[in-house]
Amino acid sequence: MRQARMKVPESHPVGYYHCISRIVDRQFLFGDLEREQFVEFMREYEAFCGVRILTYCIMSNHFHILVEVPKRPEVLPSSEELVKMLGRLSGTVSVGTVVQRIEMFQKANAQKELEEYLESFWARMWDVSAFMKLLKQRYTQWYNSQKGRKGTLWEERFKSVLVDGCGEALATMAAYIDLNPVRAGIVEDPGEYRWCGYAEATAGRRRAMEGLRMVVAALERVHPEAGHGAKHRPVAEVLSKYRLFVYGEGEEREGFTAEGKPLRKGFDREAVLKVAREKGRLGLEDFLRLRVRYFADGAILGTRGFVNSIFEGQKGRFGAKRKEGARRVRGLTGELYVLRDLKKAVFG
Repeated sequence: MRQARMKVPESHPVGYYHCISRIVDRQFLFGDLEREQFVEFMREYEAFCGVRILTYCIMSNHFHILVEVPKRPEVLPSSEELVKMLGRLSGTVSVGTVVQRIEMFQKANAQKELEEYLESFWARMWDVSAFMKLLKQRYTQWYNSQKGRKGTLWEERFKSVLVDGCGEALATMAAYIDLNPVRAGIVEDPGEYRWCGYAEATAGRRRAMEGLRMVVAALERVHPEAGHGAKHRPVAEVLSKYRLFVYGEGEEREGFTAEGKPLRKGFDREAVLKVAREKGRLGLEDFLRLRVRYFADGAILGTRGFVNSIFEGQKGRFGAKRKEGARRVRGLTGELYVLRDLKKAVFG
């Protein structure tokens, strides 16, 4: 069944979404070149759609993107600015045709028709569904052309979780995404995995660094809009704060292994799963090491107040008996809430 897309109410003008999509039949089709190209297209459509990627992770058969979607601006770009934006996109966009259509409407003084034509482009911006659709379609075109194949590349439309943008929820989701290759046993440190936001930021890439600045601002409970003013915050400070959060304070133990690597305290996967099966509550650092379905299937993630504020505008989708939207995340010592509770298989 297609997942209903949760919308941000007017009291929350900026929306944050964890988006996930998998390759059809969950085939392992993404090699190094494929992941590099996906990131390139992701950045293209990030700029065109007016959204901001906070972090991401491209695995061999699926991807995660944590994206900030701002409110549509009251003053829209001019037709000249639109043409420039389209010119920065690779692929099959015919900028010349767009220019001709605009000039035709202008010469005919057909203002209504011109506005409707421009609206067909504005509808693709400042919207999470449009961003994901454009990105996945463009990547499918490229992949099918490279591989000589036809048909759909993706298993489904895409799944998303609406995330509270101010507080621990946003940083928790970001860390969960960046730790994907660690949970998969590919690397020991997310900074070693080339195709995630954290590694891109440590490599000095500007847009990845700006994304993590927003995550750290949210962690420190700076209002999301105020977080944009922190763009000159030292890179080392942002990376340090984010890394501390990802690993958990005090995560490193004094001393080194025989190979010279620093020792880390913490449980292995089986030990953590054992605690989960016994209904013990986990610390956030251990919770993040697991594949937790709340991060993909919880619909909304945040504080109790945030989840309930979204629920109030969506009551018609639920039964009359449901009085409150927030459901506490089970198995976690801290307090995070979701809209959709999971009765089975929380982990895995």
